[in-house]
Formats: sequence, structure tokens, C-alpha cells
Amino acid sequence: MLLIGSWLGTAAVAPVFAAGTEVRVLLLESDVVALAALDRPLQLRSGGGDSAASPIALLTAGTPARLRLSNGRLQLETASGSRNLPAVAAMWLEAAAPARGDATGDFQVLERRYRGRLQILVKGSSLQAINHVPLESYLPSVVGSEMPATWPQAALRAQAVAARTYALRERKPTAPFDLSATVKSQVYKGVEAETPSTREAVAATRGQVLTYGGQLANTVFHSSSGGGSTENSGDLWRQQLPYLVSVPDFDEHSPVNQWQQRLEPEQLQQAFPETGGVDRIAVLSTTATGRIREARVQGPRGSLLLSGAQLRSRLGLRSTLVRFELLSTEIASAAAAAPGGARCRPP
Repeated sequence: MLLIGSWLGTAAVAPVFAAGTEVRVLLLESDVVALAALDRPLQLRSGGGDSAASPIALLTAGTPARLRLSNGRLQLETASGSRNLPAVAAMWLEAAAPARGDATGDFQVLERRYRGRLQILVKGSSLQAINHVPLESYLPSVVGSEMPATWPQAALRAQAVAARTYALRERKPTAPFDLSATVKSQVYKGVEAETPSTREAVAATRGQVLTYGGQLANTVFHSSSGGGSTENSGDLWRQQLPYLVSVPDFDEHSPVNQWQQRLEPEQLQQAFPETGGVDRIAVLSTTATGRIREARVQGPRGSLLLSGAQLRSRLGLRSTLVRFELLSTEIASAAAAAPGGARCRPP
């Protein structure tokens, strides 16, 4: 939500991508995908993207359905019954009739409406539901998902530029998808998160991205930094970027500025199987802002040296700006002044 803004004045704004660019967003990974056609029919077809492939099934407008992967077999479940589908590695769900220009979206997954096409990939025992959507159609939802749509238009436009830059920088041509719809990338809640103000912000900044040295900038952003300042990128990642330096942050009134997380003994045993659980977590060094740089986990079977990022990942913490309190004989809580829902990608 709040941009890391120390570099906005030095980064250039320039169009660096082709019109009509698509992004591929992972919406869901599960053995069941609940979907529906909205106001026009949808066809389900096999293939790696060949629009000439014959449809496997047709979903009429307003028809809910479920794709299920059971014992390696694909099944399509509708109100009229269930049937097996051909064994394929990829399927497409897309419009069987031209759009009428409305704003309702093209299909529905898990009760959210989305634009574009839906690709279903079979990955082991799971199905991946991936939304292929034009970048400029994706962004109004991201802006509305990441920032209150009632905020000033200038803030929404800044968020649109940051989100556009981030999405383009995260494209991975050799991977099955570019982005996640969650805080692992940037939040994308479909058509429901769009508003006239977020669509206006995206349209007003169309084609604009942030660059530094002729390359797309790493436009990470967060909800709350806690502690009163952001972190130097070099203290988080392998490279110090000249435009991602520690700056004061004024988010003390954020509802996620302070948080607590209870860590049960069973969770600690699963997080640290090498040590057989946790008796103590000792912070060995911190960054200039007080975030954990290195820590030692002590348990019944020995000790383990971890970086702050590794500790955060294992415990599912919101940040490395934490302190640990021992309750009884186990570490059972972590209290912190730290950012909630921080989203950062390595440079």
C-alpha cells in the first residue's frame, strides 16, 4: 500500500513494453477448481494455446462447474452430472462468443470474477488455475486490492505505476506463470476489486513504468514497515540498489504496525526438525534498523544458525523486526513492531 518512495524522484518514467502485453497470474493450486461462465458461454478445450483445438465441453452462461483431479483422472462436474475428460497436460477456458463490452468479467473462479482466459495445468496431483489477462486489464484490480480505492487519485496513480512495473519485471517466459494473486507477488482479487477510481488511475498512467539505468526498477511495496523506517535493500538481499535505501516511514497509525504471533511447540518442531524443536532463539546480529540479520536456534538435538530471512520463512513471520518471549519452557510467541503483509522480491 505505502510505496517505498525515496527513489521515485530519480527513476525515469517511460513506456518499455508492447501494447496488449499479457501477464499470467496463478489464481489457485488445488485438486479441485470451482469455476463458472458468467454472462456468455465458455468453452473448455485442450492444447498448449492453439485456439483451433476442438472444445472438450461447453459451459452455458451462469453455469457453475468443477474440474477435479482424482487418481490422475480429470473430471468435469456440472449440475447434469460428472464425466471424465481426456488425459491432457493443459486446458483452456475461454469465451465461446464475443464480449459485449461490459465490465462483469469473462469467468469466475472461487466466486471471484476475472477477465481474459483461464489456463488449467496438470502439475502432479494438483491443478494450477492461471489467468492470462492483458496487463492493463489486470492493474485496476491490483490497485484496488493493494490500496483503498477512496485514497487520492495521485496515490492510486503512483500505485498503478509501481504495480505495472512490478508485474513486467516479474515476467518469467520459461515458467508456467509470472505472478501469484496473493501477497507472494501482489494481491489480485479480480473484477470485484476494481472501481471507477482505480480504472481511472490505470488509464491515466497507461504505459508508464519506473526505470533506473535503462532497466525496470524493483518497485517493491508494503503495508507497514513498523519501527519507523524501511530497510536498505543490501541488508535484505544480495545487492544494494541505489534507489532502495532506508528512509523514515510514518505509518504508526497503521492497524498492522504492531502484531503478535503465537508459536506452538508442535509448530516449532515442524519448523526445526534438525534441532527437535526450540528451547531458545538467540539473535546474534541485526541490521541498522534493528531487523534480524542472523540468529541461532537452540533445541533438544542441537543448534542451527540461520539468516533473518530463513528464520522468517520457517516461522511464517510478517517481518524480521521481532523479539521473542519464552512462555513456560517453550518459545510460544513472537511479538513485533513489524510490517504486515510486506511483499518483496529479490533484485
